[in-house]
Amino acid sequence: MRRYVDLTMLMHEGMQTFPTHWHPNVEICQLGRHGIEDRETRKLVFGTHTGTHIDAPRHFVAGGSTVENIPLDKLNGLCTLIDFSDLPERSGVTSEMLEIRAAGAPVERVLLRFDGERRLGTMSYYDDQPWLTDEAAQWLVDKGCGLVGLDVAMPDNPQNGRGSERDSPVHKILLGNQVVIVEYLVNLASICVTRFELIVAPLKIREGDGAPARCFAIVED
Repeated sequence: MRRYVDLTMLMHEGMQTFPTHWHPNVEICQLGRHGIEDRETRKLVFGTHTGTHIDAPRHFVAGGSTVENIPLDKLNGLCTLIDFSDLPERSGVTSEMLEIRAAGAPVERVLLRFDGERRLGTMSYYDDQPWLTDEAAQWLVDKGCGLVGLDVAMPDNPQNGRGSERDSPVHKILLGNQVVIVEYLVNLASICVTRFELIVAPLKIREGDGAPARCFAIVED
């Protein structure tokens, strides 16, 4: 039986965003109203990295490719789910761990399950998430990965942010090698198979460093 599993956060005012000025809060303002303009329309204000979204290389690579130039066949197709939901908080995933848990499955597209959404709504969502080590990111590159998605805020150790001695090295390894990153996924626990069809449909933003995306899995149970 075919099932569609929605992997996308609901976008709404008050939703959690990374607490910096370069990630704006979501604003949704109704403009058109039934009984007045006789139609409903809304103005939306959000960032390119709001909610479930993709990172294009331009996000961390000066002059890197942008959202509208990412081939659709890189974003969509067969995908492997690797389950790390048993890891303790603040754990680093190594290349050896990836190789063992991938168990020989292709990693041209891969989703990493950490069940990060259980911490949504608190700073623990950012501060206590697991992450990829540099060598794990390089392992994905060396294996020909073109897309990696996670149900946490970022692939990097949260301590390696802007202002640290090592600013976002995993982002730079992946994006510098044309690996698209999909962040803030949800509902990976509902995917009960290892291989499935993944659909990632970002907004087509000119020169976009990233874009909110509707993401879902097509699962054959």
